[in-house]
Amino acid sequence: MIAMTIPMEYRQASADFDRFILDARDTAGLRTTNQAYTMVQAVLQAFRRRLDISEALLFASVLPPVLRAIFVTDWDLEEPTVPFSGRLAMTREVQAFRGDHNVSPDSAIADVAAALRRDVDEAKLDRVLARLPQGAVDFWRA
Repeated sequence: MIAMTIPMEYRQASADFDRFILDARDTAGLRTTNQAYTMVQAVLQAFRRRLDISEALLFASVLPPVLRAIFVTDWDLEEPTVPFSGRLAMTREVQAFRGDHNVSPDSAIADVAAALRRDVDEAKLDRVLARLPQGAVDFWRA
């Protein structure tokens, strides 16, 4: 029996996520990786709220393993989708996530988008975003 090797994306998942979260922290000007984690989780959940299940899974397919897990964690599949709205309204939604434990800046969505674009295959990300509802491309504009 021949054993399949563990794919590098899984073998390196923790180290890759550590690099990403430090990048997100620095891009947003936050002090800690805990603050950056809350911001990233809030941005991912705000985006997920605007997609149906198949669209969300398509988007998740371009995320690195740890971000993919964060994206789908605590997903209420019964929650109705909401439309994309203006950047300010979506930013306020991100900032409301976890209330007093969230210090996401007004640039949170753009900051996470910039860090994500440095961490994934941008061409693949853009191809997937083009298949999602109107507003998805603008959401992930850095």
